[in-house]
Amino acid sequence: MTSDPSVPGASPFRTEPSTRDAAPQFVLPLVVRIERAAPPPRTDALETAARAVLVMLSDERSLGEGEWAEAVRDWQDARIRKVVRRARGAEWRRAEGLPGITVTGKSAEVRVFPPVPLDGWPKELAKLQVSGTDLDDPEPPVDADLSAPVLWLNPDLDMSAGKAMAQAGHAAQLAWWELSDEERGAWREAGFPLAVRTARAGRWGELTASGLPLVRDAGFTEIAPGSCTVVADHPALRRAPGV
Repeated sequence: MTSDPSVPGASPFRTEPSTRDAAPQFVLPLVVRIERAAPPPRTDALETAARAVLVMLSDERSLGEGEWAEAVRDWQDARIRKVVRRARGAEWRRAEGLPGITVTGKSAEVRVFPPVPLDGWPKELAKLQVSGTDLDDPEPPVDADLSAPVLWLNPDLDMSAGKAMAQAGHAAQLAWWELSDEERGAWREAGFPLAVRTARAGRWGELTASGLPLVRDAGFTEIAPGSCTVVADHPALRRAPGV
């Protein structure tokens, strides 16, 4: 088994059967804090979830002989699944009591946990709801800074905030895999700056043909298998004109 997406047939997002299906299946749990009186803006939640995935991948406990490393390797050797659940009040406090990392955005809070077996969620997380993660942006997000990574969402797909958070996390992970160690280190030292934006309809086709990392959803929830959901536009991965 290999988690290297450069190996032919090894992509964790291919919809056809592959050797990844024979491996034990794991999921990366993410929990977004949604208090009834003060839900986070949608874009902030998406960006925070994407950074949370990167924080987990780069954490010392996920690398080498770290305490989470085996679970992370097993997860990356199978289909890459992420599930976003919501919590508030006492639910959130119980989630914070489990091993994991809380990542904060402008106002969003997302806690990411080491991967767990698909049917082996901790009871504190299994009780949390997947539905109800619909969020809105009070104001349209400002234009993305193209000098930093941008995760471009497919403008033709209608995804719940929870689904879009998982897809943004997938895209961030694909970008991470494509980078050199030096580029990864620089991104981490900068605090994983990134933006999540919906591409303009006329731009989406260009992005999907650009050679940048592209998420094709496996179709477990909400959208059809093979749907292109996000393009990871990291400056280090952009091709020069004519290349």
